[in-house]
Parts: sequence; structure tokens; C-alpha cells
Amino acid sequence: MPRTTAPQTGENRPDRRSLHQRIAADLRDEIMTGDLALGADLPSTTRLKERFDASNATVQKALQLLKDEQLVIGRAGAAVTVREHRQLTVRPASSLDVADRGRPYPWLAETAKHGGTARTRLLAVAETAPPADVAAALGLPSGGTALLRHQLLLLDEQPVELVHAYYPLDIARGTALMEHRRIRGGTPALLTELGHSPRLGVDHVSARVPTQEQYEALRLPGDLPVLRTLRVVYGPDERPVEATVMAKAGHLYELRYEFTPA
Repeated sequence: MPRTTAPQTGENRPDRRSLHQRIAADLRDEIMTGDLALGADLPSTTRLKERFDASNATVQKALQLLKDEQLVIGRAGAAVTVREHRQLTVRPASSLDVADRGRPYPWLAETAKHGGTARTRLLAVAETAPPADVAAALGLPSGGTALLRHQLLLLDEQPVELVHAYYPLDIARGTALMEHRRIRGGTPALLTELGHSPRLGVDHVSARVPTQEQYEALRLPGDLPVLRTLRVVYGPDERPVEATVMAKAGHLYELRYEFTPA
């Protein structure tokens, strides 16, 4: 059954998106909330035409958007179905876990539990002036620099996250952080070995229009938002030891936070 529309509140503003974009938005929401379950058939074109008072061409344009976003699969002569593994759930709290020596970084191990093959591609390691919010988080002076480790995370060879991780130079110099190679077990393990074990992580999460770099690196199919996380990691003396900017395709990810009463 199609979901009923909630009453409008505030100013009654018209939806200026084209009809096929509005149809795709409603179906996308039903897929991501589970109203249209994994593997389920989408309503037929005839039913969608009636529901949205749309032409066949408009419905097909909406379905093509969802196919491009990898949310549904369409095969000749068969119904359009909801794609398996449509969304990856991430627990940010697990990012501070330290892997046992010789074991892969927790993100890779966690992703493998979902049946996917995950890997990281190291794009660059360089000293650079970070964005203003990162510089403020690390307590850098005006014009100060930090070490950047720039990576792309891939799932089944599809890019899913673009990462810019910054470290204070006095922590990074003379360590494996400065080397253009992946760090076995991840940076939490290395920081722990260096005496800067992660004790607290603070996330600032926002939805953003993707930058050109994010759009191209993540192979985004259209004008969809990215989830942008600025994560600041603090060591045992409450000093910030890492600030990371992560951009994820908003339609392929959800973040899971767990809370206990204060």
C-alpha cells in the first residue's frame, strides 16, 4: 500500500522538482525504510502511473534514476525489484576499536560480515593546510599544516567513502603515518603503539551537496547528497590526535548510534 502523505506544516510551498524526480523520491524513501523489502517487486508501471497520475515515459525516467542509484534492478521481461544489500549500516563507535596485531582494520572486517569484499585505496600522503574546521579541531595556528592521509574505501570494487584524515605533525613525523602505504590494523592501532591511544571520538554529521571531487570519486549517479562526517579523535590527555573528514553516498549508507540514559 502506498504511504499516506502527512499534513503540510508551515508555508505551503510547491515542490519544484520534476514529476519523475518526485516519484523516484517517494519510491526511494519506501525502499530505504523497508516498506519495499529487499528482493520485493516494485509496483507495476500501470499501478505507478495511476498512483502518481503520470505517463509511462515519466514513470520509466523515475525507475531509471533508482537503477542508476543501485537501489533497484530491472531485467527485460521481468518486474523491477529492490536490490539486495541496498544500504550499508555503519556503527561509528566501532571506528575507535583497535585491531589485534596482524588483523585487518575493523571497517574491513565489519564489512566482510555483510558478504562484501572491502578494501582501501591510498590516494595520497602529504603535509598540507587542512580545511578551517579541521584546523580548529586540531588546534592548529593560522596557516598551520598537518599530515593528510587521503583514501578511498571500496565495497565490491564500488567506491563508497572518501576519506581525508589529518594528524598533528609532531605525532606523525618519523612514523608509518608519513609513509605512502596502508597501515596494517589501521591508524587506531598505530596511534596506540605511539602512546596516543584513542579514548574519545566526536562526530559532526551533516548532509551536503557533493563537491566535484566527491561526485567524481564516489561515482554518484545524480544530484544526491553525501553524508559528511567530521570526526575528531582525542587521546588519553584529551588532546586531539586525529581529525577525519569522511564523505559517504547518502543513499547507500545509514549511521547507527547507540545511547544509554545519562
